[in-house]
Amino acid sequence: MARYTGPKTKIARKFGEPIFGTDKSYERKPHPPGQHGTTKAHKKTSEYGVQLKEKQKAKYTYGVLERQFSNLFDKAHRSHGVTGEVLLQLLESRLDNVVYRLGIAPSRMAARQLVNHRHIVVNGEVVSIPSYQVKNGQTIGVRERSKSLEIVTGNVGRQVRYSWLEWDARSMTGKFLNVPERVDIPENIKEQLIVELYSK
Repeated sequence: MARYTGPKTKIARKFGEPIFGTDKSYERKPHPPGQHGTTKAHKKTSEYGVQLKEKQKAKYTYGVLERQFSNLFDKAHRSHGVTGEVLLQLLESRLDNVVYRLGIAPSRMAARQLVNHRHIVVNGEVVSIPSYQVKNGQTIGVRERSKSLEIVTGNVGRQVRYSWLEWDARSMTGKFLNVPERVDIPENIKEQLIVELYSK
């Protein structure tokens, strides 16, 4: 399936924050892209434009295409919880995102590649679908023959701890303890704007 492969810094500058992770190029030029990015007087963005921008930011952040995002929103809307919060929880529960959060890969794009190339196991079974929804109590690890991969060995020592995840460095496996609460999700996304956009 197609994925955005264009310049990441340009997208980060468009949204005004490094949504793809640490970006030295963005730090040098944090203003909007374009010849007049630093001085151009931008027109006031419409309400629809603000909502659309927030949806695009969420899509780029989690590496999800339009149809997938729309399907996730429909699933969140049918749930019993708060639609916007459930949407972010579904995005956080994707296997590629969990692999990234566990510190097995340095970015979501790298995590997706590890999953696609069959380097990741869930409860001991190989899963090669990045959009796989991880459930409470499931263990996620690196396939035995893949534990020596440079992308894995060079990254697993830099885990960022999250309350809903558990990591065992010795066995290189993590556990998805529970779906994270909205206050625990660090992404700067105003999910209510996305809900308002889809409600039009």
